Amino acid sequence: MTQRVSLSRAARLAGVTRAELQRRIRKGELATFEGELDIADLLRVYPSVTLEKTGKLEQVERIKADALPRSHDGDTTLPSPEVLVARIRSLGEALAQKVAQADAQSALLDELRQQLAEDAAPAGLLPWLDERRQEIDALQPEDSRAKLFAKDTFLRLMSASIKIIPSGHEFFVDGTESILEAAVRAGVRLGYGCASGNCGECKARVISGEVTRIADHDYVLSEREKQMGYMLTCCNTAVTDVVLEASEARTTADLPQQDIRAQIRKLEAEGDDLLLLHVQTPRTQTLRFMAGQRALLSLEDGSTRELPIASCPCNGRNLQFSVRRGDDAFGAYLFEQRPTREMIRVQGPTGKFVLDETSSEAAVFIAIGDGIAPIKSLIEHAISIDRIEAFHLYWTVDRPDGHYHQRWCRALKETLDNFAFTPLVGAGTDDLLAMLRADLPTPEDLRYYIAGPTAAVDALSRALATTEITAEHIRVEGLD
Repeated sequence: MTQRVSLSRAARLAGVTRAELQRRIRKGELATFEGELDIADLLRVYPSVTLEKTGKLEQVERIKADALPRSHDGDTTLPSPEVLVARIRSLGEALAQKVAQADAQSALLDELRQQLAEDAAPAGLLPWLDERRQEIDALQPEDSRAKLFAKDTFLRLMSASIKIIPSGHEFFVDGTESILEAAVRAGVRLGYGCASGNCGECKARVISGEVTRIADHDYVLSEREKQMGYMLTCCNTAVTDVVLEASEARTTADLPQQDIRAQIRKLEAEGDDLLLLHVQTPRTQTLRFMAGQRALLSLEDGSTRELPIASCPCNGRNLQFSVRRGDDAFGAYLFEQRPTREMIRVQGPTGKFVLDETSSEAAVFIAIGDGIAPIKSLIEHAISIDRIEAFHLYWTVDRPDGHYHQRWCRALKETLDNFAFTPLVGAGTDDLLAMLRADLPTPEDLRYYIAGPTAAVDALSRALATTEITAEHIRVEGLD
């Protein structure tokens, strides 16, 4: 019987990323059936399956842990005892069913052999059947299918898969996190408001699978809603693999405009005229945004500035911005007073410079000066959702010491073998075009994200459009 698994679970079983599997699918090395992979095909390409994390999967997990903000502080990666017991119970029931099926099939084989013997089966059929039966009975744990089954069982104890309909997006719930926390971490934009069980905006319907409540909530579900399987994703976690019917923000227009009173947590000086501003929202009101978008910041003295968000949407509580000194009251206050723990108003999000999540093609990110802020957000989100095959970042600045996110870039390059970083100084449009032609053998097959001063971005975008690169493959953000 053919066994198939989802692309996300296949990646975990094989110890590789989804992007790696997608690359092999495009090359014809793996075939998909309604978005799923055949177990036999997976074992053919990845014959060695162990319980140890290997290859790119481990690299991606390291970069998520080290280079990206954490989605929750101090939590263990192990499920809670209650969830672990529930998963063991659920797996026990599933295994009992499999054992019963195996016993029934064994009895069926015995009955089939008896019938064939009585009805004078064709020559060679009974010896073949006996030989195959002996092979099945002699299967050892070292068999590749048995090892894959063992690993899948282990992974199901540690985490559960969530599939959202109608979008088909899939992610895993790990550790003690709620379904909503796992969705945010994975870049799936489920609807939510307070994230603490008060508003009911994260309500979703369980189509199949089992969930369990991990936090009380004040929002009251009607008896009719309970009967239909509705629950709050912020207060429940998954026991088994679950299919949920839930609303998602698919475009920037789907995100609500938010007005949040947040707090300045830290200011880091990067030279004489640049500060890295770290802002934290309340636990009950995280900012919902798409990577690459902007927010309007307002200080207590009334001064404002709209800035691109330089952090990943996977952690909407901890926001990062790059602030140049400038000649406005906003910059003057931050540079002269260096406030911390002060309130700051965050309004937004705005902007349409976002990642094309429908494409798994390799992407080229080009940051000109402070264009690194939205580019950084895009790259962190791309790593978080694990759908892009490869990344190449070009960052050109005016002076040699201008790469203020150098450590972040170096960490990505050292940790991910599908990430390339090219730091540049004073590179113009012609320089960038020449470098792209030299580095990229098939530039027309890639996606391009360009951010920086409007004049420079527009010039580079027009130059790219004169090549074989189509306009649909280019997204730009002017920061003036």
